[in-house]
Amino acid sequence: MRRQLLTTAVTSAALALCTLAATPAAAVPADKSQVLATWTQTSASSYSTWAAARANQGAWSAYAFDWSTDYCSSSPDNPFGFPFQMSCARHDFGYRNYKQAGTFTANKSRLDSALYADLKRVCAAYSGIKLTSCNATAWTYYQAVDKLGS
Repeated sequence: MRRQLLTTAVTSAALALCTLAATPAAAVPADKSQVLATWTQTSASSYSTWAAARANQGAWSAYAFDWSTDYCSSSPDNPFGFPFQMSCARHDFGYRNYKQAGTFTANKSRLDSALYADLKRVCAAYSGIKLTSCNATAWTYYQAVDKLGS
């Protein structure tokens, strides 16, 4: 009798462990791809929405987004004093998360265009020769990611 009880207890424990092991971790919300798409468009509102989320990453933890960045990679983050760092961070966000989703190639062109739009919005704060210089620098950054970004 004692042996039968012990066998039953061990079997029950094993079944419980198997059930726990088979239970998936908390599922990523089904709208992750929609949220990602919303945050990686060329519009100023898309940038603003992403920036607000970046400032409150904990609220988005269930989505398992990759927020890591090396900013403008091997290029200056603030070339000639133009603050390009956050534009580059959003570009990294798009690249990393679309790669994670397996849909990078289909979205690369839009991500690069969004970077260029973000950089041009930075440049819009300037006038005269500084505006011309900023726009030329933005174009150079865009060409680099368009041709070399991966």
